Amino acid sequence: MSKVGWAGADGPLVSVVTPIYNAAAYLAECIESVLAQTCRRFEYVMVDNCSTDGSLEIAKCYAARDPRIRLYSNSEHLCAVDNFNHALGLISGESRYTKLICADDWLYPECLERMIHVADTAPSAGLMTSYSLAGDRVWGVGLPYRSSVFGGREVGRRQLLGEGFFVGSCSTVMYRSDLVRARPAFLDRDSVHPDTEAAYEILRSHGVGFVHQVLSYIRIDPVSISGRVRNLSPVMLDELIVLLKYGPDFLGPDDFRRRLLQLEREYYRTYVIQAVGPNRSRFLEYHRPALNRLGYRLSKARIFRAAVEELADVLLNPKKTIARVRGALKCEDRSLRG
Repeated sequence: MSKVGWAGADGPLVSVVTPIYNAAAYLAECIESVLAQTCRRFEYVMVDNCSTDGSLEIAKCYAARDPRIRLYSNSEHLCAVDNFNHALGLISGESRYTKLICADDWLYPECLERMIHVADTAPSAGLMTSYSLAGDRVWGVGLPYRSSVFGGREVGRRQLLGEGFFVGSCSTVMYRSDLVRARPAFLDRDSVHPDTEAAYEILRSHGVGFVHQVLSYIRIDPVSISGRVRNLSPVMLDELIVLLKYGPDFLGPDDFRRRLLQLEREYYRTYVIQAVGPNRSRFLEYHRPALNRLGYRLSKARIFRAAVEELADVLLNPKKTIARVRGALKCEDRSLRG
């Protein structure tokens, strides 16, 4: 697609939003990927959250060179989710679409244009997404490739059943701006992965526009928010929470019960492994409050049963157990940044 097309100078205004906190190592790459978009009609809202590593200075340099950038600097440090919500609250009242991009991720040049094209042909779609490259792996695979518009409940059902991870990661998704503006706090600060839960809220009553192309890069970095909790099984916790919270709405009773039994069995096994591991205290501090907020109580009997099963696996299949633990750790790479 050309640089000046239907999504160029005369296309709908897109609000691109990047909350910033100590992202100096990657921020320039992120900003340049936005400025290189084939869609030219966008505003770029950046909010620095009292960075101490020179991130604000990097952002100032780019803001001085491109009038589409609106740079803000917080007077006091906010928690990550509050800073995201603050940044989203600064988008233009004229923008039709909102595209979040984390400061350590980046977009491929046609990202905005391709997503706008799908959105403009699918008025029922509340969010648009695509394949993304997370580290060296592609996320989002699993939806029928001949279609670009899907019912929100269909996508939610597939994701809850573990058929793929299609929506949720904020750097991958574009939202309709009126949906962002309609929620005073777009992201829930009490959620483990608030971007995923925001997506499910939209899927309840809106469709999904999907571009079968890799349009974003998600950095897997040990110093990111997701990296700091990577060894605490955040994906397992998130899958259980969203199933308990949204499963009854998106799944039939039989599918919900089967999936819940499956996830609970996996979760209890993970719980036993973590509860005797070196990260026990951090694991419990991370998991217990999230489960308590849902009123979910762990069963001592099931913990004991999972411990017995795990011990039997270790004694009878040590090689298999080691391989399974390594695989589980790799799966944690897809944890989201809330």
